[in-house]
Amino acid sequence: MKETLQVGDTHTFRFTVTDAKTVPALYPESPDFRAMPAVFATGFMVGLMEWACIDALKPHLDEGEGSLGIHIDVTHVAATPPGMEVTVHATCTRIDGRRIAWHVRAEDEVELIGEGSHQRAIVRWDRFVPKVAEKAEKARR
Repeated sequence: MKETLQVGDTHTFRFTVTDAKTVPALYPESPDFRAMPAVFATGFMVGLMEWACIDALKPHLDEGEGSLGIHIDVTHVAATPPGMEVTVHATCTRIDGRRIAWHVRAEDEVELIGEGSHQRAIVRWDRFVPKVAEKAEKARR
């Protein structure tokens, strides 16, 4: 990882909620999820917060590097219907070697919908991918 990322750096990321990102679509195999109202799902909000941090990290990564989410602790305090835009604000709060911590805050066009903390680990894909393949091979035996 380059040494360009600094604590306090911020990034803003926007996404318009579609029907495919609502609670019934989270696990369509589940009748319980399918029966719930069509509002932005917490699981998709978490993914959007991760996406914002991934996007924020892009210019700071070396060739062949990426990041993986390793911790998330967020609230989801308001429902967002499809069609509304959600804005995620990510602020870097700590850099500890290859571990990066963020404060994340999500708002729709009306109000705060969630906030908390997220951590990502910087990894080299050429090391990570073979380990996952080895694990998958062990599971097949």
